Amino acid sequence: MKEKATSFDIAHKAGVSQSTVSRALSNSPLVNKETRERIQRIARELNYKVDKNASNLRKQKSSTIALLLFEDPTSDDSMINPFFLSMLGSITRACASARYDLLVSFQNLEDDWHAEYEDSNKADGIILLGYGDYTTYRTKLSQLEEQGTHFVRWGAHDEEHPGISIGCDNYQGGYDITRHLLSLGRKRFAFVGDAGGHAPEFMARHQGYLDALSKAGVLKEDTPRIDAISTEEAGVEAMQTLLKMQTPPDAVVCASDSIAMGVLKALRYSDLRVPEDIAVVGYDNIPVSAFTTPSLTTVQQNTKLAGELLVNALLDAINNKPVEDYLMPAELIIRQSCGSAE
Repeated sequence: MKEKATSFDIAHKAGVSQSTVSRALSNSPLVNKETRERIQRIARELNYKVDKNASNLRKQKSSTIALLLFEDPTSDDSMINPFFLSMLGSITRACASARYDLLVSFQNLEDDWHAEYEDSNKADGIILLGYGDYTTYRTKLSQLEEQGTHFVRWGAHDEEHPGISIGCDNYQGGYDITRHLLSLGRKRFAFVGDAGGHAPEFMARHQGYLDALSKAGVLKEDTPRIDAISTEEAGVEAMQTLLKMQTPPDAVVCASDSIAMGVLKALRYSDLRVPEDIAVVGYDNIPVSAFTTPSLTTVQQNTKLAGELLVNALLDAINNKPVEDYLMPAELIIRQSCGSAE
């Protein structure tokens, strides 16, 4: 029996991405008329049929938005990154303002979450919240697009999936906080955090950090990077590794506040003083970062604005209005952990 054509078959024949096919088949204005008509013609030639059940979410209205929180490694049993907890209140208020109910569900990346809302009328659209391993769930984004599900996500822009991401300018944040440390006379740097494709947000922060150092004449090979997931325990282990170096760094740039708190913890049991001997900075400005000892210099991502943007973008998508990726500016929060100018 001949296999049914899929949107991936259409994408291959049309020479476009699968997400472009999904948009063209739903007559999205994000795809120009010529490309849209060409894709629709190929779909007819291949006898491609859209699953009517799978399009229920798109065609019916429940006045409900589903918020899916993904598992993140944490130091407690919550498995929810504290950064996203602060965003939850803003999302709830924005939904209430738009007269939408909010359905919150905790999802494991290994679950079949991408199908949970497709064949029912549980929600009009989905907000995806949580870092997790992007390489694990990015293929499921394609499935959501293929089935016509309206969704937005917090995270870095992905060229294969345009128009679905709200995020922060992580590159600029990493660049600015490194420039600040350089202005304080710090010379020996280290970065703690995963900077690969599994964590595109961390990767952007690391690239901003490297570019700031490069402009100051610091070579990449002279700036060690220690891979670490976003937990306090990982920060402790990474700092213990750095302390074994013959000449430890005098500035540690952490990819998250959780990592930075672990770094500070490890340094409390060392001979180095913060910030006199070594500066430590984080990223996210989670509430507890103001109460560490010393208080943590970090980069703020505006969680109030983020929640509003996520809800408004999703509502635009639900109402078939054009939606574009958006990067919020990053803001330095200067506290005690990096010291003062010399």
